[in-house]
Amino acid sequence: MELGFPIEYKPNCGYCLEDRKPDYFANTAEMLLNFDLLNAINSDSVGSRYILAEHHRPVGSEQMPKLIYAVRNQHPVTFDYTLVRHNDEVKQVRVLPHFLKESNQRWYLLGKDGDVLKSYGIDRISNITILENERFKRDDTIDVNELFKDSYGIWQQTDIPVEDIELSYDALDGKFLKSLPLHHSQRILCDTEEEFRITLRLRITNDFVMELLSRSRSLTVIRPLHLRERVRKVYEEALRRNI
Repeated sequence: MELGFPIEYKPNCGYCLEDRKPDYFANTAEMLLNFDLLNAINSDSVGSRYILAEHHRPVGSEQMPKLIYAVRNQHPVTFDYTLVRHNDEVKQVRVLPHFLKESNQRWYLLGKDGDVLKSYGIDRISNITILENERFKRDDTIDVNELFKDSYGIWQQTDIPVEDIELSYDALDGKFLKSLPLHHSQRILCDTEEEFRITLRLRITNDFVMELLSRSRSLTVIRPLHLRERVRKVYEEALRRNI
């Protein structure tokens, strides 16, 4: 497995990894963990006896090796892309692949179409062709962490404003939200036996609202009021459908 680590030879020391800042290996740690888990759950591995994987695999995961190869080697790709919000219309796409991003157990390709960085759900990609006779110059000015800093999930809709959000839960839900925060901006305002209250600062996208609803058992939206109203309407519509 090629991980892309620079290795150097030092006299009286032998071969070793180059000295790097700690954040150089940050993403690699997660990759190695996933690699260890994949080995452990392999059907020929003893680990499969005590590590229980999900019964489903993400749709489109078989496309990952091709896309990783294209990203690493800076080859353009073409593929058919299904637009699920447009009656499953299929269009052919040509992009310069830059990143692969995971969000909510789904993988996305971030590729440049002209001057615009767009996201493509890998489960909706088919008929990939890697244009190996072409290479592009990677745009190293893209700060992908900054790009998604104020977003939840894959949507970085800059037309949606960044807002301050205040949420209240009971103590039980609070325990889960402390161990797995909703967003890196999460700050705890109150943590008692009666209430767990937090603030967040991000764009209120559909993905974020859906995440709030997943723990709606004790959720109270304090602010902004338009988010409170949005959640209330979802509850009302669900109640009408399920009476």
